[in-house]
Amino acid sequence: MAKGKLSTPNGHVNLRMLAEHLELSQTTVSLVLNNSPSAKSIPQETRNRVLEAAQRLNYRPNYFARSLRQSRSMSVGVLAPDLSEGYFTRVMSGVVQELTTAHYFYFTACHDWKRELIEQYPRMLVERAVDGFLLLNTPADHIAVPVPVVAISAHSAVENVTNIVLDHHSAVEQALKHLYALGHRRIAFMRGPRAIPDSEFRWEAIQKVAKDIGLKLDPSLVVRIDSAGWSMKAGYHPMAPEIGHKPMQALLEKTRDFTAVFCFNDIAAIGAIRALKDAGLSVPGDVSVVGFDDIQSAAYSTPSLTTVRQPLFEMGKRGAQVLLERIADREAPYPAEVVMAPELIVRESTGPARSLAKG
Repeated sequence: MAKGKLSTPNGHVNLRMLAEHLELSQTTVSLVLNNSPSAKSIPQETRNRVLEAAQRLNYRPNYFARSLRQSRSMSVGVLAPDLSEGYFTRVMSGVVQELTTAHYFYFTACHDWKRELIEQYPRMLVERAVDGFLLLNTPADHIAVPVPVVAISAHSAVENVTNIVLDHHSAVEQALKHLYALGHRRIAFMRGPRAIPDSEFRWEAIQKVAKDIGLKLDPSLVVRIDSAGWSMKAGYHPMAPEIGHKPMQALLEKTRDFTAVFCFNDIAAIGAIRALKDAGLSVPGDVSVVGFDDIQSAAYSTPSLTTVRQPLFEMGKRGAQVLLERIADREAPYPAEVVMAPELIVRESTGPARSLAKG
C-alpha cells in the first residue's frame, strides 16, 4: 500500500493499515499514538505525520485488543453521591478531560449516600473489570477492591487510597480573616451534612482559626445542613431535622444578633441569601454572606457571592492523573495525600459589619 494512496475507507482503519500507509513500522505508529515516553526518540516531523494521518483517516484504536495486551480494560469506575449542579459538575469536568485524553472510558455510579450502594457498586464495577476507582466526596473506609483508588475530598486514611484534599485551614483562615477585617464579630455558621467527609474537617478548621484570631464562636449561631445538601434548598428549605425548621429561617426566628454567615457551600449560601431577603434583611447591608466552592453561578447570583474557591476542576484532573499513574505502575510508591490550595474570591455579598446596637 503506497504512501499517500490510502483514502478514508467505509470500514475501520486499523494500526496495520495506518502503518503501511505511512511506510512506518506498527511499533513506531503505536508509540506515537499512545504518547509513550519512548516516542520522544522519534523525530517530531514523523510524530506530526502520524497524528495528522490518524486524524484524517479517522483511525480508531482497537481497545479490546489493547486491553488484552496490557491486561487492562481501559476503564475506571467513578462513585459519587450525585452529579447535580455545583461541586460535582466542576470536579467531573476535570476528571473527564484527563480520562478522555488518556483514551479511558468511565462508569459513573451515584450512591445517594446509601451505605448498601457504597458497598455494592464497587463490587459490581470490579466484576466489569475496571482498572481503578475515583471516589468523589465518597468515603473509602468500607470499600475493599483489588485495584488503585483515588478519593477526592474524602479524607480516607486507609491503605490503597490516595486522597486529593483541600487545605481547609487556609480556606477558613482566608474567609474568617476577611470577615474579621470588615468588623464582623458575631458570625453565624452553616455546617455541612454529617455524611459529607469535608464537613467535620472544615468545622475543626473553623474552631482552630477562630481561636487563633480571637473570634468567639457562639453555639446559638450554628446551624447544620442535615442532608446531602447540594441543591439551593440546602440553605432555604427544611434540611436540619435536629432544628426542626429551615436552617436560615430557623436561625432568624431565634435571633438576628449576627452580622455575617459562613455557609458550607455556594448552593447553601445562595439559598441563605434568599431567606435573608425574605426576612427583610439586605445582603451585605445587614448580613454578609460567604460561600464555599466558587461554582459557576456564584459570580452571577444577586448579589454576586464572596466565596472560597476550591480548585474543583484541577482537583478532578489531578485525581484522574494520579489514578492513571497508579494503574500504569501498580508497584510504584504512591502518595497517601495530595493537598490543593484554596483562594478567597471577594464579591458583592460581603461588606462592613452593621452596628448591632442599631440592628
